[in-house]
Amino acid sequence: MANSSSQLNSSIDAASVPAVTGLTDSEVSRVIEMAWEDRTPFEAIEGLFKLNESAVISLMRRTMKPRSFRLWRKRVTGRKTKHLQLRSPDVSRGYCPTQYKRG
Repeated sequence: MANSSSQLNSSIDAASVPAVTGLTDSEVSRVIEMAWEDRTPFEAIEGLFKLNESAVISLMRRTMKPRSFRLWRKRVTGRKTKHLQLRSPDVSRGYCPTQYKRG
């Protein structure tokens, strides 16, 4: 997964994104992170943050550099794991035992 903070679009007013979406800065950051994740469907983002797929695309367009946005769109377009109805029943929640650091 790419580092979302290095891909923020410097030409926008970063404070305007939370104002438009009604999300806090940390929530916007989490939406961006979830959007980059291969196994996190748009439906999960909508369930947590009330942003449908088109709203996530709009948020990504406003917050990312143009090239980063194009790379992201190319990555998620047609990806079956980004949509619950298209995903195989064999694909469950993505979990890696080393994903979370433990004590």
